[in-house]
Amino acid sequence: MLANSFVSLVTEYFRHTNVTEQLAAVSPLGFSLHAMDWWWAEGCLARLAHEGALWSLLFYLAGALLFFLAYRAAFSPVDRVKDLTDVGWGCLGGGRKASLAERIREVQRLRKKGNLPPVYPNGWFALLQSRELAKGQVESVQVFGQTLAVFRGEDGVAHVTDAYCPHIGANMAVGGVVKGDCLECPFHGWRFRGSDGKCVDIPYSNKAIPRTASVKTWISREVSGFIFVWHDAEGRDPTWELPVVPQVEDGSWVYRGRTEHQILAHIQEMPENGADVAHLGHLHVPIIFKGSDLRDIFARNSLLDFAKHTWSGEWQARAAPESHAADLTVRHSFSLFGGRLKLFSMTVKVEQLGPGVVYLYFNTILGSGVLVQTVTPLEPLRQKVVHQFFSSRTFIAPCAKFVILSEARHFERDIMVWNNKQYLSQPLLVSEDRFIVKFRRWYSQFYSENSPKFSFTKESLEW
Repeated sequence: MLANSFVSLVTEYFRHTNVTEQLAAVSPLGFSLHAMDWWWAEGCLARLAHEGALWSLLFYLAGALLFFLAYRAAFSPVDRVKDLTDVGWGCLGGGRKASLAERIREVQRLRKKGNLPPVYPNGWFALLQSRELAKGQVESVQVFGQTLAVFRGEDGVAHVTDAYCPHIGANMAVGGVVKGDCLECPFHGWRFRGSDGKCVDIPYSNKAIPRTASVKTWISREVSGFIFVWHDAEGRDPTWELPVVPQVEDGSWVYRGRTEHQILAHIQEMPENGADVAHLGHLHVPIIFKGSDLRDIFARNSLLDFAKHTWSGEWQARAAPESHAADLTVRHSFSLFGGRLKLFSMTVKVEQLGPGVVYLYFNTILGSGVLVQTVTPLEPLRQKVVHQFFSSRTFIAPCAKFVILSEARHFERDIMVWNNKQYLSQPLLVSEDRFIVKFRRWYSQFYSENSPKFSFTKESLEW
């Protein structure tokens, strides 16, 4: 349409002006446009206009695509998920994932485990992010060495049950269907209520449903963007509740993204990191652009050594009735030229809630937010750690992405340590390590008489 309009305007201009006569007057060869000349001229102009419009269209499409990609890169939530072989094994070299997994198994087989505490403490543990479970959806989740079915009823309420149907043993989370607030087994259609696990329908039976026809249900809560389950080795009801983050619940803080990692270590190692303030002043001093491989970050004569992070902090357990919680204050600054030029500083308030949940609150000139960290034991010595980041709307998305990815880079340095370390029940500590002693005393409350211990067998190391 634009090309045709352009040709029409130009030809009409030539027809209704004396341009041709003026050209003929000044040209020694003369100049005139007859009917054939007009036809030829119109054809040339049409081709030029068509090609110009085509290039313009391609240019605008390319620009739109680049804008979309740039917008997505800058403003879409972070979704950084790393599996067991992705992080913390740089010392084993590269190669195919299959061969790397074999080398990891060998390292784990040879690694000294130490005198380990029980592997599954009592408390609240995250199963899924809320956004991972839509209405009418069911997921099979591995946790505590067991398989659970997590489903969201048509009323929006999440339920957690054992995955295996008590009838013949089918995994109801694999092909099962949500009907109302019930989960229907894909094998024979037995239907179990999510609130109490009772069987409410056997479609091919006319007799009364057996009173023993039920599946175990797990106490769950949906808080701060996660679906949590209560685990207690003695079968006791929850002795404390997870606090909500009001700004997350009411939507005033928006979701900025998440990171997910898997780690081969005892679950206590991760939260103990907070009380180990001294490690911040060594492992996390080099800037994030030096990476997460421990063999690289301490390399001397690096062009990146002019910048560094500085850390300090204090850890303190709370008194009853909040003895399940502890507080950590972390002060962080970033400076250049040996600390002579400080660019910014920040204080982070950290709440450790039981053995597997941490809230990290921050407040900057850009805005406020919270990083929710969950540690979930999938099996002995294998943990899944998820960080979800929520911030105020004033905290612009590109800056939020930088915070998430920076935190992930620092965390991956710790993973390389955890994957290769031995747990020491009686470590050699100095006075500056006093918070570690306090932490271990506090954390021991989450173990009880029947808390399962790690079995030093070959089978328990398979993953």
